[in-house]
Amino acid sequence: MVSPDFLTRRPIAHRGLHDASAGRIENSLPAFEAAIERDFAIELDVQLSADGVAMVFHDSALDRLTGENGLVADRTALELGAIEITGSRDRIPTLAEVLTLVAGRVPVVIEMKDNAPRNRELALAVAGDLVGYSGPVAVMSFTHHLLSEFKHSGSAVPYGLTAEGTGKPAFAMHEKVLPLGISFISYHVKELPNHFIEHVRKDLGLPVITWTVRTPEEVEATRRYADQMTFEGFDPDR
Repeated sequence: MVSPDFLTRRPIAHRGLHDASAGRIENSLPAFEAAIERDFAIELDVQLSADGVAMVFHDSALDRLTGENGLVADRTALELGAIEITGSRDRIPTLAEVLTLVAGRVPVVIEMKDNAPRNRELALAVAGDLVGYSGPVAVMSFTHHLLSEFKHSGSAVPYGLTAEGTGKPAFAMHEKVLPLGISFISYHVKELPNHFIEHVRKDLGLPVITWTVRTPEEVEATRRYADQMTFEGFDPDR
């Protein structure tokens, strides 16, 4: 498996370098292009269309970000690709379209959203889109079943756990995913430091990225307790 060291080199733009006031909406092609221009890595989310295509969209429902109602999972990729994102003229892209746009210029971190009972189908769709992609890329999810299915797809792309929580039950759940061979952790910045993250960094040598950093205090927490941040709403270089 490819090392995920590329995840720690530059800050990661959460859902792209989006700015609604400038017409760059989260998880849109302009938001990704803006991140590329600034040499920021890109974090994005994927849901599964009715016909099994990985679509770049955070929510399971369409209403927050479009003028449509209903679930992403009930529309085909062609139908979703025709829907305008509110506040722009952009449409919902496929993961394949985004990978073509990025073309290896910056790292991409793909968060697979829980699509149970179709998680195997989503993991295979993402793995399929990544076949032949030569740029730095990693996959992650909160959902252990998705990570297991991605592992069993045979993809060589590194995959990691997206996680949160500070109590013993949360840590016990996180420990269960370690045998899957994850390569990194993405952890809620407001819950650092904690014993689980100290363990994976110091004892297992896994890199830790944080989500979602929005304040100077959260930047400092990342610097002290993690290896890189996933940010939004400000410019880390300034």
